[in-house]
Amino acid sequence: QVQLEESGGGLVQQGGSLRLSCAASGRSFSNYLMGWFRQAPGKEREFVAAMSWNSGNIRYADSVKGRFTISRDNAKNSVYLQMSSLKPEDTAVYYCAAGSSWTLYNYWGQGTQVTVSS
Repeated sequence: QVQLEESGGGLVQQGGSLRLSCAASGRSFSNYLMGWFRQAPGKEREFVAAMSWNSGNIRYADSVKGRFTISRDNAKNSVYLQMSSLKPEDTAVYYCAAGSSWTLYNYWGQGTQVTVSS
């Protein structure tokens, strides 16, 4: 069992930056692939970024490539999402997730709101 808690969301102006953090508790955090997803009002949840357990394999959604960076610290049971050059369309609730594969995420956090003003 893994519990996840996101933090770092907030209100930022277009072009600004935010860093989201996700703290994990429970066992075997380092065994899991970690990902970030987001859900905007009226839209389905979408993939943002994910990283393998050893940080050797990283994937990004096309919409965030070059602007967002995912990282993890297994010693601190944490994963991060550095977001730069933010756009109003990045406004969403951002969720951290732990997965056993690139397509199966077993555990989810409660989410943190990110709002980008124009």
